[in-house]
Amino acid sequence: MKKEINSFFASPIGYLVIALFLLLNGLFLWFFKGDFNILDNGFADLSSFFLLAPWILMFLIPAVTMRSFADEKKQGTLELLLTKPVTRLQIVLGKYFGAFILILIALLPTLLYVFTVYKLGSPEGNLDLGSTLGSYFGLLFLVAAYTAMGVFASTLSDNQIVTFIIAVFLCFFFYIGFEGIADALSSNFIDTLGMSFHFKSMSRGVLDTRDIVYFLSVSTLFIALTQFNINNK
Repeated sequence: MKKEINSFFASPIGYLVIALFLLLNGLFLWFFKGDFNILDNGFADLSSFFLLAPWILMFLIPAVTMRSFADEKKQGTLELLLTKPVTRLQIVLGKYFGAFILILIALLPTLLYVFTVYKLGSPEGNLDLGSTLGSYFGLLFLVAAYTAMGVFASTLSDNQIVTFIIAVFLCFFFYIGFEGIADALSSNFIDTLGMSFHFKSMSRGVLDTRDIVYFLSVSTLFIALTQFNINNK
């Protein structure tokens, strides 16, 4: 895990991901006119941020994870890595948590948004902290699932662009794809299979165990699939 984190910050990738995430959110939330602009909404809440962040992360997380195993395979160092005195699961989890922690570092400065909206509220402090806290928890679980999908995708090819596209597709399908299928078939059950349903549920400020179990299950599934792919190398 330390190796992964060091490699992110030894190159421009880590700094670029953090800066890009904060720049895009900052522009859409505070400067660009539109539905996401917090100052134009007239309400002291961060719903715009939690609506926008999953879509930005859908592209940024695959950009972080696309090199996880694809780069090892391309450079021929995967076989060397597998001879180290660590288990395959430890290798997978090291790469997974390395990418996960990088995204967490990118999310930390967004707490400034909470402070700003809290101060700008009329009266001051007129912010639903329960809903905001629930949304942050939902975002953390969403990041965990996105990262697991991205690391899994990186085992499917030694081409980073291919793994990036696969990861974006997986994130997109699991986030909004099931919702589209549910609308077409008028099925509430299929809707519950998508991450958007559970993320919105947590954004209401209620931490339901069903939502937590869902995100943990999706993350565990893709980590297991990643280990399976590595075991077959």
